[in-house]
Amino acid sequence: MKTKLTGLGVALVTPFTPSGEVDFEALRRLVDMMIEGGADYLVVMGTTGETPTLTLPERVAVLRTVKERNAGRLPIVVGVGGNDTARVVELINQTNLDGVDAILSVTPFYNKPAQRGLFEHYKYIAERSPRPIILYNVPGRTGVNMEAETTLRIARECPNVVAIKEASGNIEQIKQVIEGAPEGFMVISGDDSLALPVIKAGGVGVISVAANAFPKYFSAMIKAQFEQQWGHTEVMFEKIRPMVKMLFAEGNPPGVKAALAARGVMSNVLRLPLVSVSDELYGKIAESLRENGFE
Repeated sequence: MKTKLTGLGVALVTPFTPSGEVDFEALRRLVDMMIEGGADYLVVMGTTGETPTLTLPERVAVLRTVKERNAGRLPIVVGVGGNDTARVVELINQTNLDGVDAILSVTPFYNKPAQRGLFEHYKYIAERSPRPIILYNVPGRTGVNMEAETTLRIARECPNVVAIKEASGNIEQIKQVIEGAPEGFMVISGDDSLALPVIKAGGVGVISVAANAFPKYFSAMIKAQFEQQWGHTEVMFEKIRPMVKMLFAEGNPPGVKAALAARGVMSNVLRLPLVSVSDELYGKIAESLRENGFE
């Protein structure tokens, strides 16, 4: 798994047609763009994919389309999470996992479980999943932070849990997990802005949103970071820092979908309750893409 999950993972958006249906042609273009751009693996149906607004048949079709277009070229991670533990296992069992290398499962949202509840949730899932589990800690979305001690307990006691996507934004917490992790357990940055420091601290890479918009550049930056070209990668990230900030200024994935629309990859369409970025921000994103040579 370390080979498959090291480097740049891209959390794919789900393209929609102007009428709001899944745009499978645009999805195929996006998969090709990520592979040609140097991504190391693909993450399907994560938060960036607007999964909460996809029907079960749409989720099945999206995953099938990505697998078919990928044709085994890159590892695939699929998002299956929720705040009903038994239902998460049910969804895993309903998912065609042929060609899927791991499952990304977010901490339960809204319920706000205690740390012991988080441990029991993942223990239950891990014991029943036919694929390795990647934990996903994103307190800004879920309302609960999985503390380092809990993550490390899961890593030690649940052999089928192989990694964590850490999007707490707390670099000290992330370093604590990296330093205390048992052999083979991987830490992946869940924040584009922390990708470089997490790798420098011993993390295995990033699951990126921004890389949807400029995969070649982001891939080159991540590869250079693994080669310990610290000064060079800092300069590379400083170049795109304002643009990355713009991509999240009005939420995710509205910003990155605006960038992809500006590049002509897909329509700038989201499903409610998400809406497109403001005209002002769209103009700034498009201008920044042109200035940085990402047209």
